[in-house]
Amino acid sequence: MKSTELDELIDAGTCALGLGEPLKALALFERAAEIDETPTVRSSLAYCMARERGQIKTGRHICEQLIESDPNNFVHYLNLGRILLLEGDRRAAISCFRSAIELTPHPQVIEELAKLGIRKNCVISFLHRDNPLNKYLGLIRGHLQGRALDNNGCHEVDR
Repeated sequence: MKSTELDELIDAGTCALGLGEPLKALALFERAAEIDETPTVRSSLAYCMARERGQIKTGRHICEQLIESDPNNFVHYLNLGRILLLEGDRRAAISCFRSAIELTPHPQVIEELAKLGIRKNCVISFLHRDNPLNKYLGLIRGHLQGRALDNNGCHEVDR
């Protein structure tokens, strides 16, 4: 009985996160934690607490501990990546999402990476991405590509 209820709460919480309802997910994962604090419940609850209550450091610490004790669960990497995005650490978040994909190419992880987008190659490949030349030439390239005209003289939409 408890196992079925726990599974339903986890599924409902995961679905709520997927629908962009972290407050609802927080309530569901808190109820699930009252039944049994599985690693998946703790990880998801840590993300929801970081997102809704601003407990980012606590959430990050919990997810990092869970990765150490249960390194083969992609949910921990997914939630840590989401928390890192809340902190503004995009590079570390992408690394976490890639680690999750190596374990399981789950649609939620792929969706998170798709939201972040793919960066184009540097204009001057032998210079670092943060170099001012690359930065400004990249901005100019993006501006020019956005204004590129197709054969009919119309602006392309899907550039």
